[in-house]
Amino acid sequence: MFKRIAQQHRELVQDLVMNLQALAITLENQGYLASCYTCGGQMNSASFMVSLGEDHLIRFLVSDYGITWTEMRDDRELMKLEGAEAISQLEELANLVKYQIKPNALEPRKVVTSFGQVQPI
Repeated sequence: MFKRIAQQHRELVQDLVMNLQALAITLENQGYLASCYTCGGQMNSASFMVSLGEDHLIRFLVSDYGITWTEMRDDRELMKLEGAEAISQLEELANLVKYQIKPNALEPRKVVTSFGQVQPI
């Protein structure tokens, strides 16, 4: 049973790596700065990054050891997700491709401070 689960996990990682490579290419074709690096030909790990504009960066790491999604702005970590939540967050990126949203059409998210001021995050 455990060998089967381990094999399924390896296949999941390989599928994710292939999809990340395709997503990076498609995002680049739409004007985003995106990359996906893998180690070796076994497709067992990848580092995916995309810039969504003005110091807004998404990093997605996948390997046999884990899966993480990190969102940063101005070199500060805004959000870090792992596992299934990290994979689910890729849907938002895929929607950029699906709905052909251009990088300059994205507005930075804003937060209202306790003093009523609006600040970008």
